[in-house]
Amino acid sequence: MNQRTKYLTPHETQELFKVIQEDDSRHAVRNRAIFHIGKYCALRASEIGLIHISDYDPDMKQLLCRRLKHGRDNTLRIVEHAALAALEEYLEIRGNRPDLPLFFSQEQKPVSRKMLDYLMKNYCRHTSIPQNKHHFHTLRHTRAIEILDASGSIYDTQFWLGHTNIRNTQIYLQYTTRQQEKLYSLLSKQEEIQ
Repeated sequence: MNQRTKYLTPHETQELFKVIQEDDSRHAVRNRAIFHIGKYCALRASEIGLIHISDYDPDMKQLLCRRLKHGRDNTLRIVEHAALAALEEYLEIRGNRPDLPLFFSQEQKPVSRKMLDYLMKNYCRHTSIPQNKHHFHTLRHTRAIEILDASGSIYDTQFWLGHTNIRNTQIYLQYTTRQQEKLYSLLSKQEEIQ
């Protein structure tokens, strides 16, 4: 990762999920769940297809996320209302097929990375989101920035993303404006005291 890391601003995120919510296609419920869970859990497109129905614990409202690229699998509790609602709506219509992955295609195979990038491009073209952000992986970067802004902890972000090496997480520090503003505010207050 480098200076070209792309993520969605809060406005762009709202815009994207508004378009996803308005989707009335045959697979709209599945797609909403995929995008909400994909962003919430900071999943790579290729990690979406790794999730099994048994990885979701409906009592605890948590999901085991299987990570690629030598990442660390982690279990995340779903506390975001929109993500939980989208997943539960999908589970109601999905059917009881434990032999299939959580998110599957018409051919009953794991939904593919290619399909997720196609969907992302399709949804994004109905928004003002710049074309260089029309990739499913942008949702992972977006979540990383959100977690870092919310907690202020690089270690929380590392855990959430499933990074084994903190250096992979540190790249996001340069993008979090909320952390920069916090620093400037502290420096301003210190200046006032002196």
